[in-house]
Amino acid sequence: MSEGPAARLQQLFEGRRLTPTQRRIAHCMVRRAADVPFLSSVELAELAGVSQPSVTRFAVALGFDGYPALRRHLREVAPAATGQEAETSYNEYQQAVQAEIENLQHLAGLLADPRPVEDAGRLLAASRPLPVLGLRAASSQARGFAYFAAKVHPDVRLLDEGGTMLADRIDAALRAGASALLCFALPRHPKEVVEALAYAQSAGLTVVTVADSAFAPVAKYSDLLIPAAVGTGLAFDTACAPMLLGRVLLEAMCDDLPDAQARLEEFDAKAAARGLFVE
Repeated sequence: MSEGPAARLQQLFEGRRLTPTQRRIAHCMVRRAADVPFLSSVELAELAGVSQPSVTRFAVALGFDGYPALRRHLREVAPAATGQEAETSYNEYQQAVQAEIENLQHLAGLLADPRPVEDAGRLLAASRPLPVLGLRAASSQARGFAYFAAKVHPDVRLLDEGGTMLADRIDAALRAGASALLCFALPRHPKEVVEALAYAQSAGLTVVTVADSAFAPVAKYSDLLIPAAVGTGLAFDTACAPMLLGRVLLEAMCDDLPDAQARLEEFDAKAAARGLFVE
């Protein structure tokens, strides 16, 4: 299947730290992907509901000299639609799904070299306890990882609330013997997460991070960062690739926990005895 204009635009925006106004422009461009190469900056500004200078600043943020340069680039990379491709028109919801499929394909390519994930699995398995950090948009990723990890790891500590006690909880994990911390970091990146990682790293923890980009603000305070892109085609980001990467890290961690299978079998037996799940 050939790459459509919406997918090419998603790749252009991937890994960029965009302001809310710039994200609005990007969202509009994805929705009008076929028309964008032929729109003036004034027309795009009107469609996105922003000012014309905002469109210019957006183009510069993407690395172009200005909006005309961005438009020339889009015209050069947009082949004329022919045959079946010309008849296929995705709506914005389908475009978001297609963008996530591409994010997963990119992740699959990244995992062709399994060494970073295997290294991360060893670090996470060896840390007793294992603190798992994720605030705001990333809290669901951290909570999902911690839920499953607790079935095979003897001591998982979820850090999904910020505030002044966050450093206290990191200290408590260190006193209990923690050697590593796993962080899920997604845009928009909270300042608290960056500060927490800086504190954890300075205190001696090895920081393993799942982030939307290798250039995310948390990269400076991560000993091992594995990127998984988020989708930006909807009003709120979609994070299928980071979630799947979390499950891959779980698998790698299980490989380094010799009693992981026994723990799972024990849980299944207890769940059956308690009638925990409806078959």
